[in-house]
Amino acid sequence: MLKNPRFRLLLGAALISFSPVYVALVSVPATTSAFYRVAFGSIALVLWLLVRGGFKLPRLSVSMILIAAAFMFAADLWFWHRSIIYVGPGLSTLLGNFQVFFMTLAGIVLFGQKPRAVQLIAIPLAFVGLALIVGIDWSALTADYKAGIVFGLLTAVSYAAYMLLFRQAQSLTRTTSADGLPTRELALVSIASALMLGAVAGAEGESLAIPTLSDGLWLVAYAVLAHVFGWLFIASSLAHVPAALIGLSLLLQPMLSFVWDILLFDRPIVARELFGASLVLFGIWLGSRQTE
Repeated sequence: MLKNPRFRLLLGAALISFSPVYVALVSVPATTSAFYRVAFGSIALVLWLLVRGGFKLPRLSVSMILIAAAFMFAADLWFWHRSIIYVGPGLSTLLGNFQVFFMTLAGIVLFGQKPRAVQLIAIPLAFVGLALIVGIDWSALTADYKAGIVFGLLTAVSYAAYMLLFRQAQSLTRTTSADGLPTRELALVSIASALMLGAVAGAEGESLAIPTLSDGLWLVAYAVLAHVFGWLFIASSLAHVPAALIGLSLLLQPMLSFVWDILLFDRPIVARELFGASLVLFGIWLGSRQTE
């Protein structure tokens, strides 16, 4: 079944949907769990490259762009892991997927692209859905919940910047790993992000110690299943499936993350929140239709 690109796409989205679950399950600080995602992930990616034909560094100009991408990816994880802790896996992942709208904004401001009408509808639609989830009265929310929402939106901004930089790096080199994927670039981003997050953890006074065996196993699963295999399955399928299916399939990540939040962490849910989540997902899908 892994030879079927549609199955790989769906499997990759499902694997990534567990990312916030791993963060919520471990008993380490937010920066520490972010560090181990990219640290363990970079080890797995480098081993994959060595097995598949070797690991050759790109030229300096590309490496500098990848370092900038790593900075934004480290920021993305720093914000997202805190959002997960404050508002839960489901809402934090929905907020992170607002990166679709910041990518649209970047296209308009930086590249002079004309937005499609459907995209202009998608943005307010998604924010209306968000308001239904969190409630209209902002002052009634706790300080931590407000911070979680802000961190979630900053996650989206950081991830959009990371994607733009990563794509720029890919456009400057035609060399990929033996499997035809930019695995080398992701490995370099992972290594640099790990170094950055390790330094941040030290500055924050957070320990990188893994307190229990179960924490260690969850962190390894997070890095290998979500960060490495989830990404590889998705990346290997994108060129072989219709664009419409890509947009719908990748919505599995925020949708399933919301489901896991309800099932695994007993998140209370009412009809208003379900309708709001549906609006957010529909808005994200509309906003992602720019490639069709």
